[in-house]
This record gives sequence, structure tokens and C-alpha cells, in this order.
Amino acid sequence: MRQPLALLLVLAALAVPAVSHARAARQFGPQVGFSSSPDQIVAGMHLGFSDIAPSVDFVPSVDLGLGDDQTVVSINGDFHFRFRVSGSSWQPYAGLGIAAHAVNFDAGPYHHSDTVTGGNVLFGADVTTRGASRFGVEARFAFGDGPSAKLLALWSFPLR
Repeated sequence: MRQPLALLLVLAALAVPAVSHARAARQFGPQVGFSSSPDQIVAGMHLGFSDIAPSVDFVPSVDLGLGDDQTVVSINGDFHFRFRVSGSSWQPYAGLGIAAHAVNFDAGPYHHSDTVTGGNVLFGADVTTRGASRFGVEARFAFGDGPSAKLLALWSFPLR
């Protein structure tokens, strides 16, 4: 357990200089969806730091998963690489991220809590809606510990 936690801390420390070069967070919003293994309903919030490098955004998030006799609180630090697609209002992205999950098992007389770490590979796309907000969909797949897959709908609103 100490090795994954140490790796998570090192990766988070490496993200700090990248984010410090970015301007302040430009967007925030809710995200809702479903996860698999455990099978849960997921809801959370994300923050968007745009253009920390050309076409790269840093998007930290936190979400709560309920169901399957478990409660999971996940903290994610994701990097999105945005693709430019001419002639389309949708903007696809792919990314990698790190995650820490606080898991509480509660199945009848069996109670157990644990904290696990892992990573995510993610794919998504978003589109500008009326005004300056954005709507998107995202699929994320875990490596290491944590929910094996999540399918999310995201809304992003400008902070300025």
C-alpha cells in the first residue's frame, strides 16, 4: 500500500509546477454518471485549468459513488489532450490521470474501509452550448485499484 501512495504523491507533486504555469481555473461544473466494479451511481464536481501546455488541460475532480454495498469517494487529477477537428463543434480529448479512492464497504454485518490508488485512461468530447458553458461525455478506465470504468456526463461553466 505504501508504494502506490508514494507514487500518487510524486505524480501530484509533478503536477503542481505544470498547474502553476496555467492561468487560474477557467471553468467548473458537475458531473454525473455510472461506474462499474463497483456498480454505482456517481456524482461529483470538476475544475478546469486550460492550456497548461499547448492543447493540454489539467482537470482535477472529486466524485462520490453510491451503491453495490459500497461508498467510494474519488479524488482525480487528470490531464486532457484536446484534439482539433475542423468542421465539428465537438472537441474530442484523450487523457491520463491519477486517483485516490476512499472505499467504505457496508454489507450487513461486514464493515470495512480502505484507501486505494490507481490511474485512469480517459476519452471524451465536449461542445459549447448556448452562452459560454460546455456539455461533454467521458469514459474512463482504471488501471490499479478503484472503479474499473466510469461513464460520465459533464457540464462546465466559466468562472469569469
